[in-house]
Amino acid sequence: MDGPFYMDAVITPHRSLSRKGFIVLISVLTTINTATAVVFLLIGAWPAPLFLGLDVIAVIVAFIASGRAVLRKERIQVTADEVRVVLETPRGEHTVWQSPTAFTRVAVAGEAEDVHLRLSDRAVPVARALTRRERRDFAEALERAIHRARADPIRI
Repeated sequence: MDGPFYMDAVITPHRSLSRKGFIVLISVLTTINTATAVVFLLIGAWPAPLFLGLDVIAVIVAFIASGRAVLRKERIQVTADEVRVVLETPRGEHTVWQSPTAFTRVAVAGEAEDVHLRLSDRAVPVARALTRRERRDFAEALERAIHRARADPIRI
């Protein structure tokens, strides 16, 4: 993209549990499930520990999948010539959408107040990792950036 950026925002999902917190959580869950499994074995309910083990494995798999989703980044770039939405993953980046700045519109709609970039009849949701209020604030900032980019006197 040529020219100055009027916006170059990177949006990443919020990660509420650190690696240390994950280890503590799994340790506590494993300890509780092990104690429960011992009780079930003592009363002769031998299948119960199998399900308790599956429970721990399912929680670990869910947290690993969630951790991978956190590595995704959404980059929104605005220049005088174009608006571009790029999805950055650990495997590489992929341009999801681009549009001339002059024809790009920002729309906030729906119950969840999703932010969409719109070109003609095609809408692309952006900033999905943000809260409702953050999406509204982001939409306003994006609209201002597009307005400044359109007013750029250097543009040919």
